[in-house]
Amino acid sequence: MITTEYVAGAPAWIDLGTSDEAKAAEFYSGVLGWEYRPLDTPGSGVFTSGGRTVAGHVSSQAGSWTVHFAGGAPAAEVRLTDPHGVEFGLWQGPAGLETVSTPGALTWLELHSPAPNASASFYRSLFSWEIQVIPGAPGQFLQPAGAAPGRMFGAIVADAQAFWLPYFEVPDVDQAAATAPVLLAPHDLDGVGRIAVLVDPFGARFGVMRSVTS
Repeated sequence: MITTEYVAGAPAWIDLGTSDEAKAAEFYSGVLGWEYRPLDTPGSGVFTSGGRTVAGHVSSQAGSWTVHFAGGAPAAEVRLTDPHGVEFGLWQGPAGLETVSTPGALTWLELHSPAPNASASFYRSLFSWEIQVIPGAPGQFLQPAGAAPGRMFGAIVADAQAFWLPYFEVPDVDQAAATAPVLLAPHDLDGVGRIAVLVDPFGARFGVMRSVTS
C-alpha cells in the first residue's frame, strides 16, 4: 500500500496540470470533496482533504496527472519522461503528501504501457523497484526496493496508450462516478475493492477506489 514513509522509490507527491485552477478546484471538490489553496506562483496550489495535503496543481495546457517518486533528485523537484513519453517526477526531501490511502487521498497507481516488460526494466533500473507477478492477477506489481510485500503501491498493466493512472480512495465509488464522465464503470475486483475510472474536464484520467481494507 502507499504510505507516507517516503523511502527511495516510493510515491511521494502527485500533481495535476490544467489550464484553469479555479475550474479544476470546483470539479475535484464535487468529485472527491477536496479544498484548494492557491500558492504564490500563478496557477499553482495544493488540494487538501480534511485539512491535509493530498495533491498539487500546476499550470499546464494539457490536462494530466504527474506522479513523483522519492529520492534521486538534486533539487526539490525534477520532471523526467520515460521511453514511452510518460512524464513523472523525482522528489527530494521530507515534504510530500500529508495523507495517503485514506478517503480523498492517493491509494494506488497503475502504469499503463504498450510494452510492460520494457517499462518495468526502465523503472527498475532507475528506482531499483522490486517487481512481482501474482498468479491469476493481471500486471506486474511494484514495491520499493527492500520493502515488505505489504508496501506494493501499484502495477504495470498492458495498454495501447502509455500513462500513469492514479487512484484515490473514496467512501462510495458509485456516488463519485455519478459526478464525472466515466471511462470504466464501477465494478468489484476480488481482494481489491470497488473501482471506477473517470476523466476530468481537462482530459486527465484518474481512478476512484473503495478498498477492501478501508
